[in-house]
Amino acid sequence: MEASIRAVTPPIGPLRVIITGASSGLGAALARHYAAGGATLGLITRRRHELERLVAGFPGKTALYRADVRDTAALDAAGQDFIGRFGPPDIVIANAGISIGTLTQHAADREIFAEVMDINVDGAVNTFHPFLDAMLARGSGKLVGIASVAGFRGLPGAGAYSASKAALIAYLESLRVELRPRGLEVITVCPGYVATPMTEANPYPMPFLLEADEAARRIARVIGRGESFAVVPWQMALAGKVLRWLPNWLYDRAFARAPRKPRRSE
Repeated sequence: MEASIRAVTPPIGPLRVIITGASSGLGAALARHYAAGGATLGLITRRRHELERLVAGFPGKTALYRADVRDTAALDAAGQDFIGRFGPPDIVIANAGISIGTLTQHAADREIFAEVMDINVDGAVNTFHPFLDAMLARGSGKLVGIASVAGFRGLPGAGAYSASKAALIAYLESLRVELRPRGLEVITVCPGYVATPMTEANPYPMPFLLEADEAARRIARVIGRGESFAVVPWQMALAGKVLRWLPNWLYDRAFARAPRKPRRSE
């Protein structure tokens, strides 16, 4: 019988949650949120020492993995370890990402384009892969990608970031259609501005800015409801719709002189 029409048993006991980019910003806030609910966590980051300080007071079981999301071997090993100890996760959140200003005219930025795409897009693929077989065998689970409203239109000076988030949105949609008949949910979350180290250098106003813990609570509600696509906060969903429907001539005029995120060398 197809997984899409059979009854799926909800998880028994605490949720098992995987989060990448968990040592700071939104990833750390998501870890705190799920830890407070007693979840068993698998937290993946490049900066293990910061993560160890974060989880010191967590009440539930927590497995820490030092891994770059570009390192497929390290992620595969983390997945095997977590599944062996705790079983297949109920939620896998591909949160790791970077945002760096880029300009195509600068030769040095070509490497930055590749880095942003590798982490923000391929990193999500690498995050999901180690858990898919076990989750498919069980016939349930949620894969969550943290995209951005920056993926709705190309932002000047942020070509790599906008392109990576647009690609991530499209990838997650493809994955959702592929996996839904087999019992898995794929959820695309597009945050607006969240107060994290990633946004603190932005030299422009950030409307509807959310603190990281509040953003995490709202995102967790989206995940709990199983929404296939959501913008957080809702005000940015309205702004995003306006941006997507603006004719090119008007969009170009409105953003031509917009402040731009600093490049790595600036």
